[in-house]
Amino acid sequence: MHMKFVSYEYTHGPRFGAVIGNDIIDLSDAGSSLRAVLATGPLGNLQAVASKRKPTVALDHVVLLQVIPDTARVICIGRNYHDHAKEMGGEAPANPNLFMRTAQSLVGHRQSIVAPSASTDYDYEGELAFVIGKGGRHIPQERALSHVAGYTCFLDGSIRDFQKHSFTAGKNFDSSGACGPWLVPASEVPDPQNLMLTTRINGEVVQQANTGEMIFSVAALITYISTFTHLEPGDVIATGTPAGVGAGRKPPKWLKPGDKVEVEIERIGVLANTVISEPNV
Repeated sequence: MHMKFVSYEYTHGPRFGAVIGNDIIDLSDAGSSLRAVLATGPLGNLQAVASKRKPTVALDHVVLLQVIPDTARVICIGRNYHDHAKEMGGEAPANPNLFMRTAQSLVGHRQSIVAPSASTDYDYEGELAFVIGKGGRHIPQERALSHVAGYTCFLDGSIRDFQKHSFTAGKNFDSSGACGPWLVPASEVPDPQNLMLTTRINGEVVQQANTGEMIFSVAALITYISTFTHLEPGDVIATGTPAGVGAGRKPPKWLKPGDKVEVEIERIGVLANTVISEPNV
């Protein structure tokens, strides 16, 4: 039974559950959040609970949140595909190029992403992300994948003019990126380095690559990141974007209100978001 996990809101605040077909089996009594449950053991435990229950609500009736809404950290990798490093005017990095995003900068599937009023240079970056299930420090590469709970799609929305003078600001405008639609257990993704990734804007393909083209694999990233920090269950790690971003085009292609952005990854699904103007405060 193919089971995916979501964080969502439906009548009583944030909840989480398993998706089967177009329905959600609520699992919120298993812990305070999906992140909290990951800290207590593997996703297989949740799958066992869900398999004994009936669906509680239709997927279309809920607001989907980013996969781990209470994540303590979102760690992102820049320039992790050869062709993207080239289009951004640089060589392939010798080491992973890391930066952080806040949870506040991300929304879930089908939620609006916000084009900031302070800039027109709003860019899209479709990415594969993974969520840590088993924490650890100094994790060797050959064991690294056993620390992954599952995989999801990620939109690393970037405000390019701000990024030039402040990388942190350019990558962290509120509701500028997205993560979802759900968490697919690692057991369903035998090889994270062989997945087709496609980004579409209004139905037009703007990025397409295989995750095998990454400079640093998922396993290599886990080893590198765990060298300096103890990875924790619920940490979200986004693995970088392939070529085709707006900033790399002539003329540049920026996101504007009304645009529909889709990040589709083989075996995982489609993360879809619509761009809106920043509301007047």
